[in-house]
Amino acid sequence: MLLNGRIAGISGIVGSILGKRGERFGHDVAFVVGLLLGPLAYRLMFGSGPQVVITATLPLLIVAGLLVGFGTRMGSGCTSGHGISGLARLSLRSFTAVLTFLATAILTVLALRLGGWL
Repeated sequence: MLLNGRIAGISGIVGSILGKRGERFGHDVAFVVGLLLGPLAYRLMFGSGPQVVITATLPLLIVAGLLVGFGTRMGSGCTSGHGISGLARLSLRSFTAVLTFLATAILTVLALRLGGWL
């Protein structure tokens, strides 16, 4: 954002790659490729990464992914776009979105734990 004025909203970047090929297509592809290759570069430099254990079931992960995609469209951006770029720009819309993300996440985890899903 500092160097070229572009925000790092992943949903918007991926959406532009999957949509029309505009003037920023090459930049967007390079950004996503860098995100995907970053963990590999880390592993090559340091030998191993943090241990991640996912205990959720596959159906729960699929539903969660679909809900995130739906929320991204409904909220006019993803958590990275609003939380990192939007808050840095002091956007009221992003501040509201981040509060909504956090409140929804807290309520969802509570509901899933009380229901025995987690």
